[in-house]
Amino acid sequence: MKGILQHSLRLRDRRDQNEISEPGLAIARGKLEARLDRELERSYRSPQNQRLANHLRREREAMFTFLYCPELEATNYRAEQAIRPMVVTRKVWGGNRTEQGARTQSVLVSILQTCRQQLRPTTVFLEKLLHSPKPQVLDLTLPAHWPQP
Repeated sequence: MKGILQHSLRLRDRRDQNEISEPGLAIARGKLEARLDRELERSYRSPQNQRLANHLRREREAMFTFLYCPELEATNYRAEQAIRPMVVTRKVWGGNRTEQGARTQSVLVSILQTCRQQLRPTTVFLEKLLHSPKPQVLDLTLPAHWPQP
């Protein structure tokens, strides 16, 4: 698996440096996905390897999304770093007492962090949530005029 993931990162780098054409990228991506599928078809004896393979099977469709969408990163490093302060705060405070409390906190942290990164006022989104008589989907996508990273 490590080799497949390293290969995907090298392919990303080639794409980003314009060293591979779009058709070439599509072919290389297809070969990489076929290689992953062959690995995931195998049966594994070790419980740890079985658990990893099951997880990768569930996430199969998202594994190489960054090779289809150049604006996406290959890892969730930035997202992990963005929520790190809230994770530390939660641990210092002793965590949540219920699953519902943990879910509520995770949603609120996600909204607050997204607003902060997009320089949007959080009160607008929180007021929408608090005044809504029923659950709704908030639009936290970047506006069309927003500069892309």
